[in-house]
Order: sequence, then structure tokens, then C-alpha cells
Amino acid sequence: MRTLAHPTSDEIQIDAVLSALADPIRRRIVTQLADGHDDQACIAFELPVSKSTSTHHFRVLREAGIIEQHYKGTAILNTLRSGVLHELFPGLLDAVINAERKEARRTSLPEPATAGFSGH
Repeated sequence: MRTLAHPTSDEIQIDAVLSALADPIRRRIVTQLADGHDDQACIAFELPVSKSTSTHHFRVLREAGIIEQHYKGTAILNTLRSGVLHELFPGLLDAVINAERKEARRTSLPEPATAGFSGH
């Protein structure tokens, strides 16, 4: 059976977590995992990047200790390591996910009408 390497909770470093979460694609993955069910397949994510770039993002999240991945047949399933992250960095994951949700709502709103606006 194929397995993927994951850091233990003792090996997870705040710098690696923050670096991984600095990317908007990776925050999108983390938020989808938080909003969905455990064990989401990589193909369940609609990401605006190529498959190889998507694979890179999942690897960065796994190596930082944010997600856990395991094989089921030929699919790789992903689970957010929220319990470990809450224990190590209380409030961090919730703050990032809430900020990402807020940003998604903000950027999905239509642009306000500017006709007649003079800028004064």
C-alpha cells in the first residue's frame, strides 16, 4: 500500500504553516476542506490551476502539516488536520478560514456603479 509522508504534530512549525497559508489557492483548498466532509479527493476541488500545480499545492499543505493525505485505490483523499492545528496554534486556522470566506464574499460581489462619480 502506498503512503505519503506527514509531519508529526511535534514537527509542525508555525513558519511552514503560515508560509503554506499565504497562498490564495491553498487557502481555498483549506476552506473547502473545512466546509466539506473529511476525505475529499483532489479531483473534487475546482481550482484555476493546472493539475501539476494543484498537486504542488496539496503537497505544500501536507508537508506543512495542514492536511493529511492517503490513498484509496488510485485517488488521494485529503483531510484537514484541524484538531492538531487547533492544539498547536489556537485560533489560527479559524481566523484564516473566516478571513478567506469573507474575502470570497467580498470579491464575488458585483462592482458598485460608478456612473456620475467625479472622485471629489
